[in-house]
Amino acid sequence: MKKFLIKVNGNQYEVEVEEVKDGVAASEPAVSISTPAPAPKVEAPKKSGGAQGSVTVKAPMPGTILNINVNPGDAIKKGQVLLVLEAMKMENEIQSPQDGTVASVNATKGASVNAGDVLITLN
Repeated sequence: MKKFLIKVNGNQYEVEVEEVKDGVAASEPAVSISTPAPAPKVEAPKKSGGAQGSVTVKAPMPGTILNINVNPGDAIKKGQVLLVLEAMKMENEIQSPQDGTVASVNATKGASVNAGDVLITLN
């Protein structure tokens, strides 16, 4: 038996696969799947700022928030790195589309986000 970890739709499964030689299967089942206990849920992101900003910065792709570089009330410049999003084993810097002030941070470090989720709002 060989063990493999397989990830499907964000859920990780441990799978054991038995090799069949000369078309003869062993008495055990060829494939058995054990489902691990579900991972703890990450709390929904809470807004840090009071008011919603007029400009939204959205996640361009699904991924995990690795780092948040700004806080509500911070003055920012166009092109400044607001946060780092890991997607497909790559770190993607999410930059400010304009000068302004951070109105709210709608993501938390370690949270999983989907494409189109609002991460930060700006005024």
